[in-house]
Amino acid sequence: MTENNPVFHFSGYALVKDSLDCVPLDGRNVVNTISPNSYGISVHDKAMDEALKGSEFLILDGVYFGWLPRFRYGQKIKRITGWDSFQYFSHKMQERKGRVFFLGSGEETLQMIKERYAKDFPDVTVGTYSPPFKPEFTEEDNEAMHKAVNDFHPDVLFVGMTAPKQEKWSYRNKPYLDVHVITAIGNVFDWYAGNSKRPGVFWQKIGMEWLVRIFLRPEVFRRNITNQMLFFRHLLLILLRIKKL
Repeated sequence: MTENNPVFHFSGYALVKDSLDCVPLDGRNVVNTISPNSYGISVHDKAMDEALKGSEFLILDGVYFGWLPRFRYGQKIKRITGWDSFQYFSHKMQERKGRVFFLGSGEETLQMIKERYAKDFPDVTVGTYSPPFKPEFTEEDNEAMHKAVNDFHPDVLFVGMTAPKQEKWSYRNKPYLDVHVITAIGNVFDWYAGNSKRPGVFWQKIGMEWLVRIFLRPEVFRRNITNQMLFFRHLLLILLRIKKL
């Protein structure tokens, strides 16, 4: 890959280097996030590994995965979070008077999103669908989601499910969706609706939102710590050239 390429490809990952401007708004592409937690999950979850490596674009939801291309290849990757992705594509759709669809969460949250979105992005047409809350979707569940999305014909599909469900669902279901951009944004649904608050700007800038979240939602930290520590162990082995990615 050339130095000017906006996406850095290595070991099957396609990392957006600096800006989401590289994502076509007239194609059919998946934008997923990668973090120590999602990498750790992918080590033992083949479907997650395929989803991350099969996504046309990956953005850094935390700075730490970016250490690998920086220290190993001298390539700096800018942190672009799920919130950044949400804001970027929303503003693009406002400019284009486009259509967006929110898939995930409950009806009450989706209604709050629609009300706020109408104020923030008044020229965008919005659709929503609340899928059933269950660990695995049935074929009928997926068909219902496909129909809801395709009947609306959105330009951008925002997927807000728990990880790793949202990453795997976005990748697996892309062929069945009439949409140009699919981006999994997770907690953004609740943040934007006002159900919970994102850690402050200071913590965002220094890449330590996770530290605040430990105190806000310790149960999530306990659930994810094994995956995160697995990433850091692999990172050390890779940088020491003991292990290949």
